[in-house]
Formats: sequence, C-alpha cells, structure tokens
Amino acid sequence: MKIKRLELTSFRNYESLRIDLEEGCNIFYGNNAQGKTNILEGIYLSCTTKSHKKSKDQEMIRFGDDEAHLRVYIEKNEVEQKIDMHLNRSRRKSIAVNGQPIKRAAELLGIANIIFFSPEDINMIKSGPSERRRFVDMDLSQLDGVYLSSLSQYSRSLEQKNKLLRDASYFEDPSFNGMLDVWDEKLIEYGTEIIKRRKDFLEELNLILKEKNREITGLDEELSCDYEPDTDIERYREKLFSGRKTDLKRGSTSTGPHRDDIRFSLNNVDLRKYGSQGQQRSASLSVKLSEIDLFKKRINDSPVLMLDDVLSELDSSRQRCLLSSIGNIQTLITCTGLDELIKNDFIKDKVFFVENATVIKKERSCINKL
Repeated sequence: MKIKRLELTSFRNYESLRIDLEEGCNIFYGNNAQGKTNILEGIYLSCTTKSHKKSKDQEMIRFGDDEAHLRVYIEKNEVEQKIDMHLNRSRRKSIAVNGQPIKRAAELLGIANIIFFSPEDINMIKSGPSERRRFVDMDLSQLDGVYLSSLSQYSRSLEQKNKLLRDASYFEDPSFNGMLDVWDEKLIEYGTEIIKRRKDFLEELNLILKEKNREITGLDEELSCDYEPDTDIERYREKLFSGRKTDLKRGSTSTGPHRDDIRFSLNNVDLRKYGSQGQQRSASLSVKLSEIDLFKKRINDSPVLMLDDVLSELDSSRQRCLLSSIGNIQTLITCTGLDELIKNDFIKDKVFFVENATVIKKERSCINKL
C-alpha cells in the first residue's frame, strides 16, 4: 500500500499544505520545530484516529483557528481511498471515508497499515508496561478487526465498572453487587479474547524477532519477547471476583489485560532490568523490523513505514541496518540533516526541505551540493 497525497488545513503550524508522495522513500529534513513531525502525525492521525504523541484533538488545531481539516489519499490493492478528518475545538472529531461518514474507529483502522518508529519507541524496552501494551494494541487493531472490537468493548466496560466502584452513593444499593457482576462478565468476555489474540500475535512476532536481532547485531544472541498476562484465562473469573474487596478500596479494577506486560529478554536475561542502552536499542529496532515482516505476512502487502528522527538516535551500524532493511516499502523519514543518508547512499526518490511550515521539494542536483 502507499500514501499518495496529504492535505492539511489549520493543522499544527500549517495554515495550508498539499504534498504528493513517492512510492519509495520520502525524506523531510530541516531544523527542529519547523513542522517535519507534524506531517507524519497528520498521516498517522488520519489513518488511526490517534496522535502518536497522545495529543488531544484540540491541541493539534492551529493556534487561533477553530477547526482543522486533514485529507489523506491511499492506494491499497490497486484501489484508491480518501480519508477526511475534521478536528473541532467544541465537538468530537468527524471522519469520512470516500465521502461516507463513519461513527466508529473500527471502520477506519485497517484501511491503512502504518508502522511508526520514533525516539519514544527506542525507549519502549525500558519504559513502563503501558507503552509495550500500546505497541501491541496499535498493531493488532490494524490487523485484526475482532481484536479492535474486543479492545474497544473492554475499555468501555472497564471505564463503567471503575466509575461504579468510585461512586460511593451506590454502595448501600442492594443491587450494587449485581451491577458489578454484570460488568465483570463483560470484562471476562472481551478480556478473554484480548488475551488469546495478544498471545498469538506475540508468539508470531517472536519467531521473526530472533532472526532480526542476529542480523542487526551480528551476534549469536537470542532475543525474545514473552507475553506476561496479568491473569491466565482459566483463573480470570476467580481472580477478578476474589479481588473485589481490594477494588472497592482502590476504586479501580486490579485484574485484567489492562495490566498485562511484555518481557524482552536477551539469552533469558531481562533487558529492561539488566540490558545496556545499546542492547535495548538493538532490541527496539529488531521489534520494528519484525513488525514489517509480520504485517507483510498478515495483509499480503507492505505497510507504510514512518521514521521520525530516529536516525540521530542510532549509531552508524544500526542506521545502515535499518536503511538496508527498508527495501521496496514506502517510507517517510524526518531528520535534521542529510549527512547520514548521503553517507549511506540513501538519497532516493523525493527529498523535501521543511522550514517554518513551508515544504520545498529539493532536486537531486541541489542535494549533491549540500
């Protein structure tokens, strides 16, 4: 698949922008805080409904404006599709696909398949469990409609149950435990599906991950990612109900896949606790490259790869490994300078210079003189 065109109006620092993208590599370079990342964020938001930076909708509207408009043109399996998104300061975002409004994210996710790699992802290994769950959730939401639906229903049910646990006015209500039972049954129904599909996904990723790490490091070390569910399916009900007294005190649900984690190990040693920074970065890079292969296998097509200022975070050997692994998939790269790309002979297709929300296409002859 490929992103053919992006149009932005009043988004972040862009008053108006329209850019056509190449099938291969598209490079955006310039100083920091000029608008490079905003281009990638606009595409990611349009295709997933979420900002990779976890920004709120209102924060992405250009200062002084009341609304923003994003439009992305996609080609997948030789079929063109258009995604329109409106952000508004006073109401929820609206989305249309090919001119038809949609009501749920499930109708959008999966139309485009995107892998995003940023400096925050490099730190995924040593971050908290929520960041590792987030990477699994975003991948599976793009690849598996049942997972996306289960995750959405689980999140709603968890929110409602926690609201009930925090509302002291219900405690004396004779039907209180019955209401908790209803929400617990929903959590078990949807949570069980989440656990099954996370387990299958990580087992599949694990098979690719080991080989990728060997390619990156050149060492015969075994990298693995192991699913650490908060509870197994067999004990889910028992653990959920036995923890009710504790949940009432805390005002939140202490059992379920919202507390899952993933353990990354090198030769059976926990990388989060004992891995060096270099080992953690190699592992994060291995995960991203493995995601590409897994997406290709699942969708029988190539995803779009976005690299947001990650080259400056990697040493020269990891840079070369990343760039050589991109192959023929559409890639969008942001960077402050072109030195590393020129050194790795990676100035291909389109190069754009970004300055103060102005995007200028650079000709190859000009680039060679830089």
